[in-house]
Amino acid sequence: MSLIQSKGEKATRQGFSDALMELGKENPDVVVLGGDVSGSVKVDAFAKAYPDRFFSVGVAEADMMGIAAGLALVGKIPIASAYGEFAAGRPFDQIRQSIAYSEMPVKICASHSGITVGPDGATHQSLEDMALMRVLPHMTVISPCDYLETKRAVKASLGITKGPVYMRYFRDNTPMFTDESTPFEIGKANTLAEGKDATVIAAGLQVWEAVQAAEELLKEKISVRVLNMHTIKPLDKQAILKAAKETGAIVTAEDHQIHCGLGSAVAEYLAQSMPTPQEFVAVNDTFGESGNGKDLMKKYGIDKDAIISAVKRVLKRKK
Repeated sequence: MSLIQSKGEKATRQGFSDALMELGKENPDVVVLGGDVSGSVKVDAFAKAYPDRFFSVGVAEADMMGIAAGLALVGKIPIASAYGEFAAGRPFDQIRQSIAYSEMPVKICASHSGITVGPDGATHQSLEDMALMRVLPHMTVISPCDYLETKRAVKASLGITKGPVYMRYFRDNTPMFTDESTPFEIGKANTLAEGKDATVIAAGLQVWEAVQAAEELLKEKISVRVLNMHTIKPLDKQAILKAAKETGAIVTAEDHQIHCGLGSAVAEYLAQSMPTPQEFVAVNDTFGESGNGKDLMKKYGIDKDAIISAVKRVLKRKK
């Protein structure tokens, strides 16, 4: 029995690009900024369709964020895109001072996030970006799980008119398992599978890994709830509390460092509201390396097998 069926594979960055094209047609105030990787992050189609609303800033991500803040000040809706590492890490000061502090409605869209950038190696694998963005006041942080959810998240982000949005997504083709009927609301988690023994709270690529893990665990008569926590900030505290009360054991899964990402956000809330046994599936305080994306997920312990092991560990701690 399959909990959720994949409908083929498509890159989440293509979901971003397709959303841009629709938004460009719908709203003349939407403007897009790109660096020297416009083709890779899929903003080149928007640039060709709306050349007067596209700004190429080259290898100058700090300048990109300053320009985006200025465009927001004059009433535009700026969408700034770069690789995750260079959308969050390199221009952090400009994001903090010119965008977050000033509550500018800039959408920072980070492609090629996480360890599955693979061959590009440690310098390009943004494993700290959610931590950097989550700590900033006024910042919304989103990590969609597949092509369609990325597309819907980009479009939904325009509804946030006060304060910035940081959204991370990925390079490679990945399974498509949501559809138009799947709910999507910023700040509201989706339950993809019901379960009573434990809950896996996942974001980004790890949502599909969690679904696969839940299917495998069912064969061992372990019933696992799967929550797609696509919004890391603001966190859906109600869904987390409900899962903690009803299943009594939590596993968090993310393509990010073990510190200060989704797992930390969930643990911080549970420590204050309902202390619950929790296991963390994340990159364990190390930089990555060059390699195939799926191989790296296995090596660094963030694939479905790691989630299965984490569920079994947390069940031993469950009261």
